[in-house]
Amino acid sequence: MRNKIPCSADRLGLLDPQMIQGVSEPSAFQIGHQYLTENRVRIVEADDAQISSAVIGNSGLYEQTIRLKDGHLISKCSCTLPEEPMCRHSIAVLLEYHRWAHPRQSRKPPESREAKPQPTTQTHPAGNAQASTTEASPPDVKLSEVMQFVEWLQPAMKAIEKGAPIPEAPKLHPGEVATWIQTIRNLEDRRRESEEVQVNLEADMRDREAYVGRLTQQLQASIAEAKAAQAASQDLQREVAMYKGMLAKVGELAGEVARYDTQIKAVAGDLLGKGAQLDKLAQSFKEVAEALKSAAKPHDSR
Repeated sequence: MRNKIPCSADRLGLLDPQMIQGVSEPSAFQIGHQYLTENRVRIVEADDAQISSAVIGNSGLYEQTIRLKDGHLISKCSCTLPEEPMCRHSIAVLLEYHRWAHPRQSRKPPESREAKPQPTTQTHPAGNAQASTTEASPPDVKLSEVMQFVEWLQPAMKAIEKGAPIPEAPKLHPGEVATWIQTIRNLEDRRRESEEVQVNLEADMRDREAYVGRLTQQLQASIAEAKAAQAASQDLQREVAMYKGMLAKVGELAGEVARYDTQIKAVAGDLLGKGAQLDKLAQSFKEVAEALKSAAKPHDSR
């Protein structure tokens, strides 16, 4: 599906979620935002003029190409959804690119501060009392919290190796150690999301391989049918050639029959001519016989 809409922004990074939502269908924007939160978007290559990406949809993997050219936003997706002016997959890609181009600054948790000690007076060996006010710097890491972190880290690493859920973290005050634990949990969540995406991609790959296998079988069957049809065509060509030879012989026989017919007609004409001559000769014989009879009668009367 390909769409083209006017766009006043000169860079894709300037398209914020409000602008995208303003030109999208509500249902398409909601589903696209859901794809974003479920980490289904993979940006392959991107800059402020063009984005190449892939989104794991509900029915498979879809590829997108989004460009900003001549004051128009051109989106192209391999899906066939009728959503206008952009499909849910292109919306998810634009939201992901905005998040990628404008990362939020993470807020640091407030650090715990120890109570400031009161100024103390130290006595030097010379016996002169000199008052010095010292302010202890608050430590960022407590040894007790580090020990709890180490105790929690060992079963957490074993759980990560086995693919099991991470055990419940110890309750600590906001600080560096709590940040370490949260970082590990975030990494584990991302790893699980990546594994889910990988499983989905592998399933989609298996489906595509099965589809290619079916197409290959159909192609092989079509090739076999084409070969059989070619063999049948060759047999028909041989039969046609044989019939042509037979027709040629029949034509030759017909020519000979015509010649014989002409000869027979000529012989018949000759026979008819000779028959006429024989008739004339017989008539002549009759006349001679009658003449002889006539000549013999007067002689007999004497």
